[in-house]
Amino acid sequence: MNWITSFVRPKINSMLGRRDVPENLWIKCPETGEMVFHTDLEENMWVIPNSGHHMKISAHAKLRYLFDDGVFEELPRPPAVQDPLKFRDSKKYSDRLRDVRTKTGLDDSIVAGIGTVKGLRLVACAHDFAFIAGSLGVAAGEAIIRAFEVAIENKCPLVMFPASGGARMQEGILSLMQLPRTTVAVEMLKEAGLPYIVVLTNPTTGGVSASYAMLGDIHIAEPGAEIGFAGKRVIAQTIHQQLPEGFQTSEYLMEHGMVDMVVSRLDLPDTLARLLKILLKQPADPQDDAPEPEPEEAQPEPEPADEDQVAELEAAGAESADTSDGSDHRDPDERS
Repeated sequence: MNWITSFVRPKINSMLGRRDVPENLWIKCPETGEMVFHTDLEENMWVIPNSGHHMKISAHAKLRYLFDDGVFEELPRPPAVQDPLKFRDSKKYSDRLRDVRTKTGLDDSIVAGIGTVKGLRLVACAHDFAFIAGSLGVAAGEAIIRAFEVAIENKCPLVMFPASGGARMQEGILSLMQLPRTTVAVEMLKEAGLPYIVVLTNPTTGGVSASYAMLGDIHIAEPGAEIGFAGKRVIAQTIHQQLPEGFQTSEYLMEHGMVDMVVSRLDLPDTLARLLKILLKQPADPQDDAPEPEPEEAQPEPEPADEDQVAELEAAGAESADTSDGSDHRDPDERS
């Protein structure tokens, strides 16, 4: 069977002129089931055009869509201890790290960079959910803290894009220690008088949502993102109640005051630049505030008056001149 698959079938395909067609040319919308061509999705920042559903994207794609012309300087990741607990579950943690690094091309779940957004210099830090569910470990914590330090050194704001299942269990208490460490980094940025904005993406849960993901000056969320600490099923089983519709979504959290804005990925650079200029007390761009000029309507030309109208206007002018000398032309009875 292997001989037929590996030799005979390719030979027949080459004789008949068949070509292998990639399987990912069409993407199915998770909400509506609509099939969208992959190039259309890429051009639309992986947002389904009709439904507006935001597909998950990599950390590099988040930064590329954010910065002007997609250009930014990626920050080097500080060295960190690998597999400090020599952890093993179904497989060794060191083997799991090696496999996921080969698959994603990343050293860990955090990618940070510095660049300009609408001419405004800032540092951005993003989780990559493809790397062990974007979990927070020692290496990820070190990368986040380094991003805050770079923002303070360059006196520029920081924008965080969390997408994580929480702390990385394979690193135990050491991963949990990253929560207070990153919280201290947030406070250092705020003490320097620099803005910190969080853009919550799908999903943001666990210890990440219990620390730096909820400490921003302003919290923005992508539409439909799942945001919370524990999962819906765990909460429902604990309180023995049915959860409301849309629970833990961006829109639900905005209605209940936990999120300030729900902004599409397409509008995010403009929104961030406008908010940061307000926080930094910088003048807004003229084109941002000036309303678009309304088209002027063509005024109809006045029709030429005929001779009778001219005579009537002259007579009315003469009467008004007679009564404008200040004398009282009323009858004596009316004056008394």
